[in-house]
Amino acid sequence: MASKTTAAYGTWRSGISADLIVQGALGLSSVSIDAEDVYWIEMRPAERGRYAIVRRNPSGIEEEILPAEMSARTRVHEYGGGAYCIDKGRIIFSNFTDQRLYFSRPRIEPEPLTPPGEFRYADAIFDDGRNQVICVREDHDDPGREATNKIVAINLTDKFQSTVLASGRDFYSTPRLSPDGQHLAWLEWDHPNMPWDGTELCLASIESGGSLNQRRVIAGGPNESIFQPEWSPDGVLHFVSDRTGWWNLYQWREDHVEALWPTEAEFGRPQWGFGMRMYAFADRDRIVCIVTRKAIDSLAIYNRTTRTLQEIDVPFTSIGSIRANPRFAFFVAATPTQHACIVRLDLESREHACIKLSSTIAINKGDVSEATQVAFETTDGETAYGFFYPPANSAFEAPRGERPPLIVMSHGGPTAAAGAGFSLGTQFWTTRGFAVLDVNYRGSTGYGRKYREALDGNWGIVDVDDCVNGALNLVREGKVDPERIAITGGSAGGFTTLCALTFRDVFKAGASHYGVSDCEALAKDTHKFESRYLDRLIGPYPESKNVYYQRSPIHFTERLNAPVIFFQGLDDKIVPPDQAEKMVEALRAKGITVEYVTFVGEQHGFRQAENIKRALEDELGFFATVFGFGTG
Repeated sequence: MASKTTAAYGTWRSGISADLIVQGALGLSSVSIDAEDVYWIEMRPAERGRYAIVRRNPSGIEEEILPAEMSARTRVHEYGGGAYCIDKGRIIFSNFTDQRLYFSRPRIEPEPLTPPGEFRYADAIFDDGRNQVICVREDHDDPGREATNKIVAINLTDKFQSTVLASGRDFYSTPRLSPDGQHLAWLEWDHPNMPWDGTELCLASIESGGSLNQRRVIAGGPNESIFQPEWSPDGVLHFVSDRTGWWNLYQWREDHVEALWPTEAEFGRPQWGFGMRMYAFADRDRIVCIVTRKAIDSLAIYNRTTRTLQEIDVPFTSIGSIRANPRFAFFVAATPTQHACIVRLDLESREHACIKLSSTIAINKGDVSEATQVAFETTDGETAYGFFYPPANSAFEAPRGERPPLIVMSHGGPTAAAGAGFSLGTQFWTTRGFAVLDVNYRGSTGYGRKYREALDGNWGIVDVDDCVNGALNLVREGKVDPERIAITGGSAGGFTTLCALTFRDVFKAGASHYGVSDCEALAKDTHKFESRYLDRLIGPYPESKNVYYQRSPIHFTERLNAPVIFFQGLDDKIVPPDQAEKMVEALRAKGITVEYVTFVGEQHGFRQAENIKRALEDELGFFATVFGFGTG
């Protein structure tokens, strides 16, 4: 066994370069099954972030469905999702550049299904009995008012003809047609709620002419979140509700709601995007479920006849986008040590295979830092959580007694969660001799509704407390160097980053990726979906204007004395560039070390290979300069 080279933490040479991370990397999502074929979406950084639909037949042959100039991505709610549907070889998809719906078949040129205009579409389903598709439409046709959302039916024969089925509420999602085509279920909700705060599950019959009749609310409300309504093959409506404080499975039978498997675990997630699926019917008896406990996913099968839940022994800790048929389940998953991939699980033998990898880069086992879940005491006597990654490099070791620098990661949302699946972005740091703490601060998903709601009214406080206390806990345990602690985050995680740097003295440097610096400006200038999100996180605006001021780092730059690097997409409609620009200007005026990196053509999050690469390299170079060591 070769001896290791002794070198200071942070200076280790790593085989995981930014070039390597973006080389052939894919973002895998949106799995679908059509007969014996399986489909998915590949987000391709090497093609400037294009979203390609790929089909795989039973022989394992892959075929791209869309022409190279088209991208299956919708901007409904800005975050998108639910960009295509497939049935009997027919494909409906939203094309990113013009946001129109297109109809296609494999090897057939797509034809527009909707007219040009300021309309966006998502979450489409086929309604064969009426020769139409039903979907969510978001109308931006009047620049003088807020966008309006509706459920519409679009005729497949009469070009550009559509009918509004449901309107009047602020938001709609997840239209689902019963197997006999006679009933439609969907979700709807109003400002200021987000879908994880409170939604209503509606059910209506469909008249012969296609209109809805006898609409009624069968579950949900302002303080109950319903997720993923789904019909069983025998026509029983199922859904996920957090009415007990945990997102659990329910069914609607004989006009009442029935719990299937009450437990302190999550069968649902925050509906940031359309088309999210945490369970799937293999047949009328078996439901294949993703079950989340403390942000770690597992797989199980619920049997409707025996009313039992059986866990499936798989190595995956991060799972999503599940579909199933009587023989197989397909989903996107990652283990703590292997890249995310499309997985095919045999439901009889329980054997699984990765049929499409998100990356083919092979990493030496000795270079992989595996996540360890940590729990630590934070403010108010509460417990917060995270995943800790110690430095790992098979070729290097640190001098005796040296402690590594720490990167604290603050996830976005803030109603999201850090998972334990393998991430090359995390290993980029650990192979260089950094420790990483990925914090699931109070407000994160995967720990029940009470934990999620701990952030209500406290954004910029308890999330910061938890990032600070997570870092200090590692310092007390002697695992990291207290003088070399940085914090990084994107979007809401960027806000937590800037608050931590401004209102606390623990972090010595930070990186804000399209982060919020001015809460009041965000309340005044953001997209519809999140335009009232801060009512719950901070307080109603303008009644709580003073609180917005007090929480905004932009107003307290005199307290910020740590170097910061900002990354910003110039086409971002969620957190506009002026949020970063005002902060950068203020720090430069104060003489604080600051860098500002912008990306033309990028929106909220970076999808183009060259921009992902530059952001990684610039962040590493910035921290290396601040902490006084070279890059490797």
